[in-house]
Amino acid sequence: MDAPTPHSRDILDHVLVPVAHEDDATQTALALEPYDPVHVTAIHIVEKADGAPDKTPVEQSEAIAADSFAAIGTVFPDADERVKYARRVVDAIFEAADELDASAIAFRPRGGNRVVQFLSGDRSRKLVTGANRPVIALPTRDEVPSDADS
Repeated sequence: MDAPTPHSRDILDHVLVPVAHEDDATQTALALEPYDPVHVTAIHIVEKADGAPDKTPVEQSEAIAADSFAAIGTVFPDADERVKYARRVVDAIFEAADELDASAIAFRPRGGNRVVQFLSGDRSRKLVTGANRPVIALPTRDEVPSDADS
């Protein structure tokens, strides 16, 4: 049988799921669950400051990652976990996707007003427009269809 090409591979074979904190991980996992991915790897990026003190102490960042992974594990108990330390969060997600040969990156766009998005560099836009693989923008909790909608 021929080896799969990037375009013949199922988009849900190995989904990389960036998570910021426990609630984000829970909401993202619940939004992804109905799509039944084959394999999930959760990733938490610890943002390193450029020449300044880190935004959060290492111990606190590691605790946030552990709580996030536990939340993902309630929905996807076989999910792999990865922590990366980087100055550029989106670039770190892309690097991890390459390293893991992820079939897609799935995330829930995080809110915030336009000023917050401007100051953060609008990571969602960068994630969607800069990826070399499919990026799945999952619905927020308000957008997830319920059984009553069927």
